Amino acid sequence: MLHAHEVDYKLFGDDMQFVEIGLDYGESIIAEAGAMMYMDSNIEMDTVFGDGSNKDVNKGLMGKLVGAGKRVLTGESLFMSSFTNKSSNKNVVAFAAPYPGKILPMDLTDYNGQLTCQRDSFLCSAKGISIDIAFQKKIGVGFFGGEGFIMQKLSGDGLIFLHAGGTVIKKELNAGEVLKIDTGCLVALTKDVNYDIQFVGNIKSALFAGEGLFLATLKGPGTVWLQSLPFSRMADRIFAASRRAGGESKGEGSLLGNIGIGNIFGND
Repeated sequence: MLHAHEVDYKLFGDDMQFVEIGLDYGESIIAEAGAMMYMDSNIEMDTVFGDGSNKDVNKGLMGKLVGAGKRVLTGESLFMSSFTNKSSNKNVVAFAAPYPGKILPMDLTDYNGQLTCQRDSFLCSAKGISIDIAFQKKIGVGFFGGEGFIMQKLSGDGLIFLHAGGTVIKKELNAGEVLKIDTGCLVALTKDVNYDIQFVGNIKSALFAGEGLFLATLKGPGTVWLQSLPFSRMADRIFAASRRAGGESKGEGSLLGNIGIGNIFGND
């Protein structure tokens, strides 16, 4: 059985967090490309094929290609970045959140060695954690699940770091307890939680309420983590307000309101 490296960490910030991870000699951390913020000079950065857990070590080239190719289906790169301490002294490397929200440190040993998370929520993990694809088995989830159709399965016995947008809430579901949520608001869930998609049940609400035709249903027992600001929702609002999408400057904070200084002088 593969064992993940034991690493130390410290969180900084509130709404735009980053995590600083301390590595002893030979210890490594695996991260998504582009997540690194800074690192000590004795940290060696490398690019690894797949997740660096060596779970495909005896599968040959084709097996490794299939394993890494699964990451492409989740919208990620074939490669990940590895950061290893090559010094006898402890050194640090830091990773930053990609947009406003919280970084969630989790030890997989506290959750029976496995969590399922949204495909864009993984930030980094101790080397030895397996990062695999997790298809939702039900056909309804496949057709209508949106963000929740293809998720990532994180397996192992060490620390992982997830990122969620806005405010994060952790909810414990009792056996048979059902929670209905917007699919984009789901961050992660334990493996015992049953995940499905349900029609809202009202055509008028579906067409005019702005909440979409389908909701995710989570049935306990188990633990789920939810985010108040999915990246897709934030991106939609930014795009809708952009000039290219037909939005107009509203002159927020200006005594001239919608007129604006630029409009008075013809935007010259």
